[in-house]
Amino acid sequence: MDYIDSHSHLYLEEFTEDLPIVIRNAQQAGISHILMPNIDSTTIADMLKVTDAYKEYCYPMMGLHPTSVNNTYKQELAIVEQHLKESNQFIAVGEVGLDLYWDKTYIKEQVEAFDYQIRLALNYNLPLVIHSREAFDLLYTTMLPYKETSLKGVFHSFTGTSHEALKLMEFTNFMLGINGVVTFKNSTLSTVLQTVPLDRIILETDAPYLTPVPYRGKRNESAYLKYTLLKLAGVYLKTPDEIANITSKNTLKVFERLAINSN
Repeated sequence: MDYIDSHSHLYLEEFTEDLPIVIRNAQQAGISHILMPNIDSTTIADMLKVTDAYKEYCYPMMGLHPTSVNNTYKQELAIVEQHLKESNQFIAVGEVGLDLYWDKTYIKEQVEAFDYQIRLALNYNLPLVIHSREAFDLLYTTMLPYKETSLKGVFHSFTGTSHEALKLMEFTNFMLGINGVVTFKNSTLSTVLQTVPLDRIILETDAPYLTPVPYRGKRNESAYLKYTLLKLAGVYLKTPDEIANITSKNTLKVFERLAINSN
């Protein structure tokens, strides 16, 4: 049973001590690829170091995370664009979006950075990996002008309502990224997903964050994706193999460069 972790930050310091073991655990758990979103200019070198060490297994994205947007965001965006110009190794523009949970100081700048990176994704014909926290309405209105374009991608770490799921599925070239949150006792996501077709779902960990039950409270890693997969098997009344197969096909549909590179 092979399946894909579509969102993992394996290059962060949480994995410095034991990354080879984490990679081996993932491979033994059946993870065929690990996709890594960037955060900002301070994480690029470490991300590419992991990419170089695990070629054809770990794949990088390039983008500016909304929580890293401040008064230097234009310089950060210039760095993102320069990397996209210089290399075709990046499989997506990400992780981008809006986050009003931690700080609302730079709302205007976050919207401008998000819109700019949407246009980068279109210009470079790359999928977009979108982070949204406490910002659904603003996110939706920012994306609305691009609804009829070729824009595609993932709404990463979807944990919203049925209404929000239906609104996001209006963007027909986008998937919903589901992670360990679906295993949490207090999560309503299992119920919400009953309104979402399986062909719109991809799997992710967001490691080292959002660790699924039974390891909640500990560092997350790609091998733990199997607990999200098993939970979804129950939600959709499918076998784990069927969930693995369908979600992997969905991921390859979005990340075309991954499909090319893995042939």
